[in-house]
Amino acid sequence: MVNARANLTIGLLPPPGAPPVEWCFSDGLIDYQSALAAMTARAAAIARGEAPELVWLLEHPALYTAGTSARPDELIDARFPVHSAGRGGQFTYHGPGQRVGYVMLDLKRRAPDVRRFVATIEQWLIDALARFNVRGERRDDRIGVWVRRPDKGDDREDKIAAVGIRVRQWATLHGFALNVDPDLSHFSGIVPCGVAEPRCGITSLADLGLTASMAEVDVALRATFTPLFGAVADAQTVDSTEKVSPPRRSAKSSAAAES
Repeated sequence: MVNARANLTIGLLPPPGAPPVEWCFSDGLIDYQSALAAMTARAAAIARGEAPELVWLLEHPALYTAGTSARPDELIDARFPVHSAGRGGQFTYHGPGQRVGYVMLDLKRRAPDVRRFVATIEQWLIDALARFNVRGERRDDRIGVWVRRPDKGDDREDKIAAVGIRVRQWATLHGFALNVDPDLSHFSGIVPCGVAEPRCGITSLADLGLTASMAEVDVALRATFTPLFGAVADAQTVDSTEKVSPPRRSAKSSAAAES
């Protein structure tokens, strides 16, 4: 099935007068467990109303993460460390050249609708890719963002961005992984996001013939975030345990969604 999912509400703006979302990035490769701990603590503080919402952009060293639906037979070759993520979905890969975005928002204030949140993240990525003249699409039966590949054959398509989230007390955790220029061979150690169809593969901006720096990708992500999620502001002070730097440029709920 290749038609975009219909009847999804897109957009998740905050209520009038809400403070802007803090926007941060980390240089270098960030240890996964440290990032997970920092994200969990920040999301809990957001749920308590003690911290502003946050988008955190970073890269991890090469590793695999297992979502709540991961099956052992989908780990083909554990050539990199494997971490339990707590998010929805199956196995995915993170590594250098991939922009990971951890999105910590308060859905209790915005709209307590997990499907809407996931669809809006997908649209955000689709809009950002359009800045590079890449047509990203969503699918009825698979969460994430896909690119048609007629150059590879009829009905061929590749995934360029994975989406996997968790919601605790209506505060969101995890987010997306957008392939800018990672080593695509590293995905062969898993069945990425449980999709084993021969016609489906993995791609990146570089694989599509596009040269884009991580800073350029960040510019596109920031510009396309605001129309969907509201205003952002550079974070000037963040708990040091979160290992986050300021940007380089001028009802109780627990749920998980697939990647």
